[in-house]
Amino acid sequence: MKDLYGLLKRFTPPYKGKVILNILFNFLGALFGAFSFALLIPALGILFNTQELVTQRPVVESFSIEKMTELFSYFISQVVISSGSERALIYIGLFIVLMVFLKVGFTYAASFVMVYLRNGVVRDIRAQMYQKILELPLGFFSDERKGDIIARMTGDVQEVENSVMNSLEMLFKNPFIILISLLAMIYMSWSLTLFVFVLLPIAGFVIGRVGKSLKKRSMRGQDKMGDILSITEEDISGLRVIKAFNAEKKAYDRFSRENESYLQIMNKLMWRRFLAHPMSELLGTTVIIIVLWYGGALVLKNESSLSAEAFIGYLVFFYNIINPAKAFSTALYSVEKGLASMNRIDRILGQENTIKDKPDSVEKKDFKDKIEFREVSFKYVNEKVLKRVTLGVNKGQTIALVGQSGSGKTTLVDLLPRFWDVSEGGIFIDGTDIRDIKLHDLRNLMGNVNQEPILFNDSFYNNIAFGVDHVTDADVVNAAKIANAHEFISATENGYHTNIGDRGDKLSGGQKQRISIARAILKNPPILILDEATSALDTESEKLVQEALENLMKNRTSLVIAHRLSTIKNADVICVLHKGQIVEKGTHQELIELKGRYHKLHQMQVF
Repeated sequence: MKDLYGLLKRFTPPYKGKVILNILFNFLGALFGAFSFALLIPALGILFNTQELVTQRPVVESFSIEKMTELFSYFISQVVISSGSERALIYIGLFIVLMVFLKVGFTYAASFVMVYLRNGVVRDIRAQMYQKILELPLGFFSDERKGDIIARMTGDVQEVENSVMNSLEMLFKNPFIILISLLAMIYMSWSLTLFVFVLLPIAGFVIGRVGKSLKKRSMRGQDKMGDILSITEEDISGLRVIKAFNAEKKAYDRFSRENESYLQIMNKLMWRRFLAHPMSELLGTTVIIIVLWYGGALVLKNESSLSAEAFIGYLVFFYNIINPAKAFSTALYSVEKGLASMNRIDRILGQENTIKDKPDSVEKKDFKDKIEFREVSFKYVNEKVLKRVTLGVNKGQTIALVGQSGSGKTTLVDLLPRFWDVSEGGIFIDGTDIRDIKLHDLRNLMGNVNQEPILFNDSFYNNIAFGVDHVTDADVVNAAKIANAHEFISATENGYHTNIGDRGDKLSGGQKQRISIARAILKNPPILILDEATSALDTESEKLVQEALENLMKNRTSLVIAHRLSTIKNADVICVLHKGQIVEKGTHQELIELKGRYHKLHQMQVF
């Protein structure tokens, strides 16, 4: 219950008004429900002719249950005297119907306002998760499986909704029914109720033991579902490789093992979950029989203050506790299962975002002079990927980064927009450490074109205009023309409003890259980061796009990663990286004459 209270404390403050109304309506519903049961006692007294008629109107000087009971008995007695017992039973029946109508009316009102709380909290959890995923640094996702993150966003949130939110109504409503019924029982016979209090904790202890084990198994089940979704996502993404290597059976066997493991976990989980109702049914019936035996013996021996009809009324009140208690125990089972999912969700919500604005970060709307990498070192875990890199990039320069795969080229440019933060040293723009600049302003100065084009399942237009506000159709078309994409876009069925499919799978590799380039062109940033921007283009497209990029880079500062050395011949400075260090620096001609590592790479490509 402590975990549930923590969950509600975190997410219910915006819905305080709804919570108060729900509590009020549940209280009134339980109160009128108790009145409807209380009226059974005088009805039974009339039916069995055991209740003495009250002919003297009681004087009500103050409000009390005893005075209200006497007053009600007086009115019933008057009906019996004037109209007979049958008419009195009709009036009592009509009054009970009225009480039940008020009970169910307030109960429905409580459920009505609970809908806002239930759905609102689930929406807020899902929104917080998505916002957190967008905020977290890239390093978090390199350690997590995408399928497991998707499982938490979907399956775990759904489980919280089904288990916790569905149970809130019972958790808010049933305590009032139990409390009011217990107060009535204490008023009727405190000694018999004391005996009941001894029995109930025993039943509660047995139910609680099963509930704890349910939470552990639920956690294992949700973890396993994350593994299944991860495998599914990986295999769908790599379906071409699976088919090419005839690995369908191997892929299926891997999936089948995880699926079978999930089956075993969920079987044990459901067996325990379905045990909740029969266990509570058995325990409830056992307790009722014990109370019936004990209380009935007292009534038969005249050792109790309760009359026979009052004892039947007492049993009705007690039975009114049993059903809510059973539902309460079932709700606790569901809550335990849902809280296991909430713990998995909190693994994401509780992650610290290390790349964020400082409290005193400054705004920067333009780039004026120079980018400086000063003694920059970086490591992902323990081994350094970059080692004391120092590099100056003047405004308007094109700096090319070349070297073998794994030499640190992509890592170096990823540090500039703060996808990662440097481990040692610092990166400065116009003399200001980028960690002191507002993150939004910093990234607004840059445009990225990645080695693997990242496109969305949307139209050409929306992919090109992604992240840019207040663009016109002419702007999008112009960017597409510069990137040599206008011709093939126009040839599609709906032109710029044609959907490109999941990750742009309806396009060729070269077409994807040209859309990605058009997006960077439209943003029109002062700093360009091109990570193998032309590597996926055919020869004709490469030439046209390379010319467009060169024209675009004339008035901009550009950092270009290239494996094809032919594309960076005209760069102002070429830096050769090897094992995280800049080992050579100069123009194309200077590095050729140096006959070092760059010359060797050039000779290999020429050959």
